[in-house]
Amino acid sequence: MTREKTPSLGLPESGRIVVTGSVAFDYLMRFPGRFVEHLIPDRMERLSVSFLVDDMRRVPGGCAANIAYGLALLGEKPLLLATAGHDAADYRDWLARQGVDVSGLRIYEDVFTASFFVSTDSDQNQLASFFTGAMARARDLSVSDAAPGDLALVVISPNDPRAMAQYAAECRSLAIPFLYDPSQQVARLSGEELSAGLEGAFLLIANEYEFGILHQKTGLSREDLEARVPVLVITRGVEGSVVSVAGARGRERHEIPAARLETPAVDPTGVGDAYRAGLVRGIRIGAPWEVAGRIGSVAAALSLESLGPQPPRYPPEEFRARYARSFEDEPLLERLFSEDAARG
Repeated sequence: MTREKTPSLGLPESGRIVVTGSVAFDYLMRFPGRFVEHLIPDRMERLSVSFLVDDMRRVPGGCAANIAYGLALLGEKPLLLATAGHDAADYRDWLARQGVDVSGLRIYEDVFTASFFVSTDSDQNQLASFFTGAMARARDLSVSDAAPGDLALVVISPNDPRAMAQYAAECRSLAIPFLYDPSQQVARLSGEELSAGLEGAFLLIANEYEFGILHQKTGLSREDLEARVPVLVITRGVEGSVVSVAGARGRERHEIPAARLETPAVDPTGVGDAYRAGLVRGIRIGAPWEVAGRIGSVAAALSLESLGPQPPRYPPEEFRARYARSFEDEPLLERLFSEDAARG
């Protein structure tokens, strides 16, 4: 018996996917123990703790660059609309070679590229700080710089807060569908800023912890958010994700399982970005929500098995085989790497 699948809301058949957000260098450090063993619950108001890490590596990252790279791996040709510093010329050229359109990446010669400093423990928990650097100049850019008459979707991922608000307002004004992804910036944005940013979004996405902060700051429950956005996605780590979609017969919630790991987990940095890239690419090719979410899950698993937020390039047949081994064979995946499906 064929399983009934709920179609995605789809995106315009022509036009580009534009990805906004941070371009950064990630400094990845590994702590061999568990953070929770060194935290005293009744002393959290005066936290003072240092973790001796075993190693450190610098790798290319940033939410926008990670998502754009993930889309390029899956056959899309995204436009990266972001800012970087004088130290990012090689990074820009490398992204271009991977299939990302970097014509919207503006480099400022007087500042450093943003930097992400993160320590990961043996439980894959992370403690991180982010230096804004050239990302603070993102407010100088405009969605209209990306030829708004030819845009299918704008991804608004973590960025300079003013830039995020500006891009959302421009998308509303120009009637361009946008994905609102506050993720790491939920700690910085106020409740008013979060409520304003998600207004008019086609899709809102956050992980469970970030959703809790969003709820705390805005007072909006899941039901409230579902009334405001057509698609609400909550990622839940090893428990997969939930995709809630407005439909003609009311709200439909799809439980998306996590894809099976085939090698041990290496690094959780950028796993959420990989999921977003897979989900968006699935929507782009018109996949049902169940399939789009599972494409995101497979992309996330491949990222988790790699060091850093940008996994090595994989052949199309490998991705399809990984999908089949975790879920079931899906003929629609042939469209992932099709030139016809990489519109723009």
